[in-house]
Amino acid sequence: MAIPQTKPIALYPAFSELKSLDFSEYKDLKQFLESGESWWQNHWVWGREFLSYVGRNKSAHTFTRFRNETERFLLWVFLFKAKPMEQLRKADILEYADFCWQPPVAWICTANHEKFVFRNGHFTQNPLWAPFKLQLPKKTLEEQLPDKKKYKPSQQTLMATFTAIIAFYKYLMNEEYLYGNPAQIAKPDCRHFIKDAQVKEVRRLSESQWQYVFNVSLDLANQDRIYERSLFVITAMKTLFLRVSELSERPNWTPVMSHFWQDSDGNWWLKIFGKGRKLRDITVPNSFIDYLKRYRQFRGLGPLPSLGENHPIVEKIRGQGGMTSRQLIRIVQQVFDMAYDKMKQSEGEDNARKLKEASSHWLRHTGASMEVERGRALKDLSEDLGHSSMATTDTVYVQTENRVRAESGKNRKVN
Repeated sequence: MAIPQTKPIALYPAFSELKSLDFSEYKDLKQFLESGESWWQNHWVWGREFLSYVGRNKSAHTFTRFRNETERFLLWVFLFKAKPMEQLRKADILEYADFCWQPPVAWICTANHEKFVFRNGHFTQNPLWAPFKLQLPKKTLEEQLPDKKKYKPSQQTLMATFTAIIAFYKYLMNEEYLYGNPAQIAKPDCRHFIKDAQVKEVRRLSESQWQYVFNVSLDLANQDRIYERSLFVITAMKTLFLRVSELSERPNWTPVMSHFWQDSDGNWWLKIFGKGRKLRDITVPNSFIDYLKRYRQFRGLGPLPSLGENHPIVEKIRGQGGMTSRQLIRIVQQVFDMAYDKMKQSEGEDNARKLKEASSHWLRHTGASMEVERGRALKDLSEDLGHSSMATTDTVYVQTENRVRAESGKNRKVN
C-alpha cells in the first residue's frame, strides 16, 4: 500500500478521559475510524480495552508508554499494512520494526505535545502531535532546524516497542480475540537489535559535578528561602535514591510527611510506593535529617514528622496537594542548568558537559554509585533502591572488573 502523505491522527486520550470517552466529543477520531475498513473500529475497541486494563493495573508511566506503542502499531495496521491483526504473521511484525526504525517524516515531531485540544465543546486533533518524537539535545541552538530524517530509535526504545506489542497480543489472546502472538516470535529475528557487549556507563554525576549541583541549590536557598524546596528535592532524590515519580503526587498515592518514620532504635525510614505498586522502606541517613528539619522549618512545621501527619512531602507553590512529576523535573532542571553554567565558567565545557545532558534520574544513579564506592553492602543498597534482586544492582552499579581493565589499559604505548 502506498505511504499516506497526511499526518496520522491520535487514537487514545489520557486514561482519565479514556474511561468515559464519548465519540460525540471526539469528532475527528470518530470520522477517522468511520472512514476506514469495518474492522478498524473493532481493533480500536481492542486497544481501548487493553489500555484500560493497563491503566487500572500498572503505573501511569507504563500506561503512557503502552498507549503510545499501541497507537503507533494500530495506525500502521490501519494506514500501511491494511490488514487486520488476526492476519498478521512474523514477517509483518518484522516489517513493522523496519517502519519504526525509519518512520515517515510526517509521523515525527520534536517535542511532547498533547494529542487532543479542547475547542468549541469537543476535542480536536492537535496538529503539532505525531506518533514518533525526535529527541533533541537540551540546548539546541535556536537557528538550527532539526533534521527529522536523522530519527533513529535507541535499542531501549525498540525493546519497549516489542514489549508493548507482545503484551497487547497476550491480552487479546487471554480475552480469546486472537490466537497466536507473532510479535513474540518475531522479536529474536529483528535485524535492528544489536548484541551489546559494551561497557555500560552509569548515567551519573561525578563527585565534582554533584558538588556544583549541591552548592548551587544550597546557595539559592541561603539567598532566597523560596528555594528551600529546590534544596530539599535535590538532596532527597540523591541521598534517598528516589525516582521522581516516588516523590510526586499520583492518583493512587500521595507522599506525605508521616511516611518518614522512626523505629524503636531511633533509626529513620521513608516509606515509598515504587515501581510495580510495591511499598518499601528506605533507610534515611543521619546527614539528611538536618535538611528535612530545615525544609520543615521553612514550611512552618515542627522539626520532625509525626505519626498521622498528612502534609505532602513536597507541596505545590499554589493550590493544595503535592507536586506532579513534571513540576519536580522542572525544579531539578533549573538547578542543573545553573550548575552547568557555573561549572563551565570555572572549569570549562569538558568538565561540565554531563550536567548539560543530565536528567533528574541521574540523582538516583549518583547517590547509589557513591554508596557502592563507599563500600556499602550490596544487599542493603539493593533493598533501598527497590531492586527485585541484587543482580540488578550489581549489573547497573558495580563494574569493578571494567575499572580494573580500564586502569590496566591506560599505560599502553603508541610507539
